[in-house]
Amino acid sequence: MRPGVLAIALAAACTVGPKYHVPHAPVPATPGYKEANRAGPWRVASPADAMLRGAWWKIFREPELDALEAQLDLHNQTLAQAYATYMAARAQIRIARSQYFPTVSIAPNVTTGRGGAGTTTGSAGSIISTTSPSAARIGASSGRFTSYSLPVEASWAPDLFARVRNQVREAKYNAQASAADLESTRLLEQATLAETYFEVRGQDALADLLDATVKADAAIAETARSRFETGVDTEIAAVQAEQTLQTARVQATNAAILRAQYEHAIATLVGQPATTFSIAKRAMLAAAPAIPVGTPSRLLERRPDIAAAERTMAAANAAVGVGYAAYYPDLTLSASAGFESNAISSLLSWPSRVWALGATLAETIFDGGLRGATIDQAIAQYNATVASYRQTVLAAFQNVEDELAATSILATEIEQQRKDVELAQRAFELEKGRFETGIDPYIDLMQEQALLLAAQQTMVTLQVQQMASAVALVEALGGGWDRSALPSPDDVAKQPPKSARSMSR
Repeated sequence: MRPGVLAIALAAACTVGPKYHVPHAPVPATPGYKEANRAGPWRVASPADAMLRGAWWKIFREPELDALEAQLDLHNQTLAQAYATYMAARAQIRIARSQYFPTVSIAPNVTTGRGGAGTTTGSAGSIISTTSPSAARIGASSGRFTSYSLPVEASWAPDLFARVRNQVREAKYNAQASAADLESTRLLEQATLAETYFEVRGQDALADLLDATVKADAAIAETARSRFETGVDTEIAAVQAEQTLQTARVQATNAAILRAQYEHAIATLVGQPATTFSIAKRAMLAAAPAIPVGTPSRLLERRPDIAAAERTMAAANAAVGVGYAAYYPDLTLSASAGFESNAISSLLSWPSRVWALGATLAETIFDGGLRGATIDQAIAQYNATVASYRQTVLAAFQNVEDELAATSILATEIEQQRKDVELAQRAFELEKGRFETGIDPYIDLMQEQALLLAAQQTMVTLQVQQMASAVALVEALGGGWDRSALPSPDDVAKQPPKSARSMSR
């Protein structure tokens, strides 16, 4: 091998810049989560190292929710936007990789003129002729000429000191981060859909409660009216009973507002117009299921936002290498070949051939500190991604512990509230009997009515909160995602299918 070729090969094999190592993350060494051991009726699923996988929402055993989640994955426009962003990040890899290859261009050229006249050059086969007053005076003594050329030019800058390789690595890692962001968006939309679905079911349960309250209050109001008409009770008791009934009717009517808004939100999540979308009414009274939480050490492998933060660090590290490569010289190799002739008939003949080879070695000897400042900027940006990564990890553990505590405490609170509802119901029945027998005035029964309704409404609210907390816990755990599902650097560099490159219609 010639010495020059050997030198280029050795230079191209050099890689400048820092090697990437995943920084230390604040991961607890405990075998389990603190809040998973909280006493109460709700418990996490066993074994301790179990994981959610795939369609995590199926643990709630709601077939309608399953169907809605399937629609979301196909038609949600926020997901479509995140996917397009991911495809753009993958295209950036091919843009960076294009620098590995030479640039080849062709520029057909025709020049025509007359002695003493200015000449104009045309490209791509165009012919432009010009004459000047001096050329006109020369007349026939001046010879007319035409020149034809068909050059092909190529230039190539070998990837010395891994400038291009680091740019490609940076693009690959950014594409991986975009893939993880896509999964974070998917998980967020799935969790939002599940939470909104349970809000709808909670409103259905509340509507059933208020309808039953209206029915019971109507019977009491009828009794109060009859007692007044027969002179057994006062008019104020009849009016108060009617007022209580009307208040219950207003509450029942008002409950439909939130129910409609939640239903419309679900329509948007699944990519359907709210005008044509509806969900059948059905109360939800189920308790939160036992959720496998795994071990804290595995959380880093299960959260797509942590994966995105880590891949962003890797990309920032590669950007530092790009900055260091600027301190080394750039070599550009160029070549041109083609045909040139004064007659188009002989343009492509062998004697008309022309060629040239060249090389340029450029090195910046002074830039006013630009390269050093660029590296300092890249290092600072890398340090920022390290802090962001560690903060993401800390926030992830906080999310899990928060939702574990909320789900467990709400389960205990629901048990306590259930007893409160039973007592309120018993007190209402006893007071109703005393009112109907004329022992107590209606005002006493009205108070018990209000207490019972408030207790029942609180019960429904707590049940919805617990289901929402269970969904939030699943989201905090990363859903059914795992780091092994993240595409590799080679995978994101592959040519995407044609369907992914076509424009939406």
